Amino acid sequence: MLIPFLWMISTSLKTEDQLFTGQVNFIPNPAVPGNYLEVWTKLNSIKPGMTFSRIIGNTLFITFLAMFGEILSASIVAYGFARFRWRGRNVLFAIMLSTVMIPGIITRVPAFLIWKHLGLLDTYDPMTWPSLFAWGPLYVFLMRQFYLTVPREIEEAAILDGANVAQIYWYVMLPLIRPILLAIAVLSFQGNWNNFQSPLIYLTTPEKYPLALAMRFFDQSLSKEAPQWQYMMAMATMMATPVLILYFLAQKQFLEGINIGAVKG
Repeated sequence: MLIPFLWMISTSLKTEDQLFTGQVNFIPNPAVPGNYLEVWTKLNSIKPGMTFSRIIGNTLFITFLAMFGEILSASIVAYGFARFRWRGRNVLFAIMLSTVMIPGIITRVPAFLIWKHLGLLDTYDPMTWPSLFAWGPLYVFLMRQFYLTVPREIEEAAILDGANVAQIYWYVMLPLIRPILLAIAVLSFQGNWNNFQSPLIYLTTPEKYPLALAMRFFDQSLSKEAPQWQYMMAMATMMATPVLILYFLAQKQFLEGINIGAVKG
């Protein structure tokens, strides 16, 4: 895992002559950090209006909307499964978990036809709105396990203080499950940031592409010329950097959330 990553960074700093020497060399000499600047400007020259900053903006827009939608919807659904008793709760929870076993490719065509019928192709709606319907059953499961660890007495004390269900959920329960919220935020950010299949299916305008799809567009544009792996690796490095930064910033909470979730699960 580490060697391909280091190779990616090394290649991103090489000249074209250093790429095909037939020798394994992790340290480029000379190093060319200008490859990153070249990628930043080259994309716009290939497709005017398709700037790198715009692609990053598209990616951030999709990623943050989907991430907050997933966290909000999963936390509400998990709260209902964990703290309320109602007929059919366990059966419905089992059905929801069983959807994990359904290959995502099976639902692609029906989903595409629905969005096409709604006239929302070539928009970001198919990649953001479904997140508000708890489309991550594993996230619901992990949050439910955390909710179950919260003593009932805390909830009852909040009720005696006059809090309603919404206030208990927002002011009492969510702060108590913060480790798993942060862990899911990291996983969701990584998944949506690297999402390639959905933009490939629903987006047709290059100016709306996120990073993952823009990389494919960039690669196809470069393939008309000699292989220029240094630019592809520079773009891949820039794509991986935000996810790594987020992980290291939330590493402690992420590991805590995963460990506790695994034990409680």
